[in-house]
Amino acid sequence: MTTADTPTGFTDASHPRALGDGTFTANLRSEWSIGGRPHGGFIIALLARAACEVVADYSELAGDPLAVSAEFLRATELGPALLRTEVRKAGRRTTVVGVRLEQRGRSCVEARVTVGRLPEQRWLWADLPMMPAEPPTNAIRLSDHLGDGVFRLAEGCEVRIDASTAGFLTGRKPLVNSTQQSNATLRMRLWARPRNAEVDVFFSLLAGDINPPLPFNLGRKGWSPTVQMTSYLRSLPAPGWLRIQVDCSAVYGNWFDSSAAVLDSGGHLVCQTRQLAITPGPG
Repeated sequence: MTTADTPTGFTDASHPRALGDGTFTANLRSEWSIGGRPHGGFIIALLARAACEVVADYSELAGDPLAVSAEFLRATELGPALLRTEVRKAGRRTTVVGVRLEQRGRSCVEARVTVGRLPEQRWLWADLPMMPAEPPTNAIRLSDHLGDGVFRLAEGCEVRIDASTAGFLTGRKPLVNSTQQSNATLRMRLWARPRNAEVDVFFSLLAGDINPPLPFNLGRKGWSPTVQMTSYLRSLPAPGWLRIQVDCSAVYGNWFDSSAAVLDSGGHLVCQTRQLAITPGPG
């Protein structure tokens, strides 16, 4: 039986309610948040689902999200949100939908979602990370270290992180000088899956943004808001854990980039993300 204290599952929480005119409403819930703010990857999944709902009205064009390019204009808050959509292009192979998330009359996130059909065949060529299909026994549960009050996402999904890539959790000294940093790779490896449900293409979008900010390993802890994020969906995920490798190319001042490759349990690439974000300055 569902109660007020029962976490809302990913599918229900990320499924906006249609008002019938290309407009949707959604409730951004606390169990899909980090640090009291709605999780960015969850927002991307919500926008993509709204776009696919709109495209479904064109029965011959219905399909899967192929790409999402989003600008985070203002911080979103927990609670009600309004989503406005506009079909920008309706084609035989792809349809492009603009989606805008508003709260209190202001636009917070604006995205363009390309909808089409994901390929069913295996890749012709791929250069992918090598990771175990399931988290090893020494992988760290993020909720055990970040705290349930901060990492509320743990109520709706399981997340494990490779301890060797999470120095900020294991007490390893941060990389603090140019010599150390030039000989190091700013990388995290994680595994994620929703609770009480199978992974789907929309959860793959969330998984592409599920890691702690990479500059945490440089000693730069704190709120690290995303400014722009682009996600590509490559295939439908198989059941099981998603494995995620996240890399950073450079940290310049308060700006850093983050690129993630999301693989399913069969080793297939299901999602890629790249974002530009802000990190707190040196302590």
